[in-house]
Amino acid sequence: MLRRLALTAVVSLAVLSAAVPAATATASGATPSARPTSGPMSAAVPALGPLPVPIPPLPGFLDGVGGGPAQDARTRLSVIVTDSGVAGGDGTFELTCGPTGGSHPKRQAACDRLAEAGAARAGQELFRPTPAGTMCTQIYGGDASARIKGTWEGRPVDTTVTRSDGCEIARWNNLVPLLPDLR
Repeated sequence: MLRRLALTAVVSLAVLSAAVPAATATASGATPSARPTSGPMSAAVPALGPLPVPIPPLPGFLDGVGGGPAQDARTRLSVIVTDSGVAGGDGTFELTCGPTGGSHPKRQAACDRLAEAGAARAGQELFRPTPAGTMCTQIYGGDASARIKGTWEGRPVDTTVTRSDGCEIARWNNLVPLLPDLR
């Protein structure tokens, strides 16, 4: 999704810079000019054609290549899941993103989810525990528990997620596929 967004932005910029001169043409085909007819600036020749907007090089994530050693260490998580009741769901899993790697069973989907949350700025709340005093429904979601520790987008992460009430169930579901889907 992030690739599509960046590519759309670059293509839109290129189309816009090519369309501006066409939009300013008059009915007679001439392009209006703000060129002074007298004075010291009368000798200046205005530039015609597309706006000279340089298109920046596309980021490394568009071509599927990692961004180098600094990018590699930005997301590295250890996930310990217990009592999920899902075959293959319990255990200790390692996850690295940029490039995708580790022992996590759904590593690419988990990295995509984390990237999506980071791009939407919802990631600021992604690993934060439910604030004290929050009113949560008293729905018990089971004995499943997960401990997530490491770094995400360069920020330290150390949190525990359970399914003890509605708020915790929502936190768990928000972290699927990093955590097993128990719905």
